[in-house]
Parts: sequence; structure tokens; C-alpha cells
Amino acid sequence: MTARGAAPGRPITSLPACRNGDFNRRCGMVELHLLAALAALLIEALIGYPQGLTRRIGHPVTWMGALIGLLDTGLNRQAWTAWSRRGAGVLAVLILILAVALPAVGLERGLLALPFGAIAVAFAASTLIAQRSLYDHVARVADALDRDGLAAGRAAVAHIVGRDPDRLDAAGVARAAIESLAENFSDAVVAPALWLIVGGLAGGAVYKAINTADSMIGHRTPRHQAFGWGAARLDDLVNLPASRLAALLIVAAAAVSPRLSTRAAAAAWAALRRDAARHRSPNAGYPEAATAGALGLKLAGPRFYGGVRVADAPMGEGRWEATATDIRAALALYQRADGILIALVAGLTLFVWGAVH
Repeated sequence: MTARGAAPGRPITSLPACRNGDFNRRCGMVELHLLAALAALLIEALIGYPQGLTRRIGHPVTWMGALIGLLDTGLNRQAWTAWSRRGAGVLAVLILILAVALPAVGLERGLLALPFGAIAVAFAASTLIAQRSLYDHVARVADALDRDGLAAGRAAVAHIVGRDPDRLDAAGVARAAIESLAENFSDAVVAPALWLIVGGLAGGAVYKAINTADSMIGHRTPRHQAFGWGAARLDDLVNLPASRLAALLIVAAAAVSPRLSTRAAAAAWAALRRDAARHRSPNAGYPEAATAGALGLKLAGPRFYGGVRVADAPMGEGRWEATATDIRAALALYQRADGILIALVAGLTLFVWGAVH
């Protein structure tokens, strides 16, 4: 098999060989995407994104954020009507997608033309996943609460949530950290891995761009209520499959965790079925409800953003009084769920490999 763009007849040793013509050329890309996603998950879990690279060249998410900021400044005009601003926001999202997808396609094809280029693709894809950094940020909240108290916990949790930290007591800080861990397991781990499998490097990069746009302009504020509508709705759509899968992974992790039990898994499943759809987000409620049930907590509920109280349904039927110990239990649950995800991707890769060889 030859990669697209390579010289005819030149074998690409980094790609699995496929048979039977055009159908298997497509199968070869499926194999490649699975292998890249699996390798990216393993690479990011082991080494993360080096801080030296962040200092020197930034991170793909910061590059995307810079473009989103430019589009927001240039196209989000306060004097325009709400419908005009909504249309401008949709245009901004389309520009963003093209600006991210085209270079990603070119980079993937260019790397695959090199010997063992699939390894380079995997390293590039690993920048779109945040297993390690997510764990580290949430663990810092538990450490801050234990070591330095409420003020330090508020400062640490402010790096990972958008709610008003000064209104949080110690239990509120712990709940916020656990909710962020649950939601970002879906948004920052499961979803990019899923879209890498579906669309390769371009699929993962476009997903990350949409998710970043939602985090920057998808808010219900006077400035972004209309302009960010397209980013928010598209983010809801692309996260639908990952949020459901993330919740199932959390239930499975509860079932096999030595610190929990089948009873915890049953509680996670019950909370998922009962509460997830009542969350104000069409996606966040699924991993949050499963996590709440597994840990015997009550998550979500009313919160304050920018001084405004936002009502939301509680997830789970446990206790509100979460602690740093509960954060660490959530981190252990997260690690196990992430391990199951990696095992699933590995199993699917082996299955597809066996089916076409």
C-alpha cells in the first residue's frame, strides 16, 4: 500500500498493508487513525506536553485561541443586530474550522510521506489530548485544600472552572474540581480520541478548535449570547457521543475499582439514567452524574458565574459535603476510566487489524 501523495510503488513501512483494492485503502486509513489515536493516548499519558515547548512555541490550543480572539474582535460588532451577530459568529466558526482543518490535513499527509511518519502523526495528535494535565490540575486543588486551606483551594480551582471561586466554601471547591474532572474527561480525553479515530489528525484538531471556541465565546453573556451561538451549538453536537461514552467508562471504572464496588457502579448507573438529562448542558450531566453516583456525592446544582446565580439540577443523591479525599477518589476513578478507554482503543485496533489482514 502507498500513502496518498507518495511516489507510486514506494512502500510506506509505517502503514499497515491492506488488500483488495479501494475498500482496503480506506481500511488502511481506519487502521492508521486507530493506531495514531492509541499511540497519542499513550504518549500524552506518559509525557504530556513538554513545558519547554509551551514556553518556546506555545500549544496548539493557544494558537487556536489566538485566532478565535482575532475573529471575535473583528466580527463581533456590538452595533449589529442579534441576528447579524449570530450570522457573524457562524462565519467565524467556519473560518476557524477551515483554518485548522487544512493545515492538519497537509501536516498528516506530509508526515505520512516520511519513513515511520505514523509515529510523528501520533506525537502531533497527542497535543490534542489532555489526560496528564487534567489529572495534574485537579490534583493541585486537593493538595492546596489539604496543605494551605480554603484560600489556596479557591486559587487552584479558579484555573479549571469558570464559576466565582470567592463564593465557594471548602466543599464547593472540592465539588467544582470533581465536576471539572468529570466533564473534561469527556471533553479533553474521550472526545479528541474519538474524533482522531473518525477523522485522523484533522478530525481531532477540528474538534479541539470547536471546543476551544465554545470555551471562549460560547457564553450566555451580552457580548457572546448571539455571536457565540454557533460555537456553543456545534460544541454540543460534536460532544454528544463522547459524553455518553465517558459516562459508561466511569460506570465501568466504578465496577472494577478496588476502592469502590458493584454497588457503586449500580449507583453510578442509576444516577446516570435518572439525572444526566436534567443537567442544563446536554453533555456535561452524563459524566457528572455517573461520577456523583459512583462516589456517593451530589454534584452540580446552583452555581454563580460572574455574580449571576445559575440554577441547575443536582446530579446524584449523595452528600454535598465533598472533601479533598473525595477529589482523590475521583482522580483514582478517572485514571481507571482512562485506562479502560485506552484498552478499548487497543482492542478495536487489534480487531480492525485482524479483520483486514
